[in-house]
This record gives sequence, C-alpha cells and structure tokens, in this order.
Amino acid sequence: MLKKLALASAMVLAASGMAQAQSGPNLIETRQVAFALLGGDFAGINAVIALKGDVKTLEGRARAITRYAAIMPSLFPQGTAAGSNTKALPEVFSDAAGFQKAAMAMGAAATKLADAAKAGDAELVATEAKAVGATCGACHNAYRAK
Repeated sequence: MLKKLALASAMVLAASGMAQAQSGPNLIETRQVAFALLGGDFAGINAVIALKGDVKTLEGRARAITRYAAIMPSLFPQGTAAGSNTKALPEVFSDAAGFQKAAMAMGAAATKLADAAKAGDAELVATEAKAVGATCGACHNAYRAK
C-alpha cells in the first residue's frame, strides 16, 4: 500500500512538474502535496501507536518527516504568498528565520521519533509522536491560516 501511495504521489508531482515545465514548478501545489503526504505519514504513525502495533515499522515514516522538514522552508520563496488556495500566512515570508526555526524543530522532533521507532520503544515513540505533533501545531498557529 505504501509503495502504491509513493508511486501515486510521484506521478502527481511529475504531472504538476510537466504542466509547469515552461515556467518552473508550482511551488504552492508542490508544498500542498508534500504536506498532504506528511499528514498521511503522521496519521499512519498515530494509527500504529493507537493500535499498539509494531513501532519499528514507523522509522521510515518519521525519517520522511525529518527530510521534508529540512526542505520545507525552500518551498516558500518570496512570490508564492498567493494563489492555488494557499493557507500560508504573510508571517511565513516576513519571519523567514522563525519559520526556518520551526521547521528545524519539527525535523529534530521527527529524528527523535525515528530513533525511538528504530529502538522499538513503544512508550518513547508515543511520547516523541506527541512532540512532533506539538511542533506541527506550533507552526500552524504561527504560519498557517485556519
């Protein structure tokens, strides 16, 4: 199932890229797809935790969140504040340093989550998942329209 989702996601991004080949990628749509995938990864993590499943399977999802956090700020350059139903608040652009810091916090929390998953520590995974959720919420509160 995950491979099918990854393939479908790649196809969406490729199609978006082909449509925008003349003028470059549509970064608003690219980041919206990436956030949807991140949300899917996080929902999957929370489902495994809730079902008391094998937390070792969550390492890859958590590392994907870490990788996205590292590139997320680059998907919000000046000139992408409007269009494609973006929910980015002006503060994403006026407080780029704060946004970068928030992304780094999410990446650090996701790395801790991945490490806990790799170790198979279900209790620590649950704790670290809450920490990742808190970093997401803090960023949404500061930089995303409701």
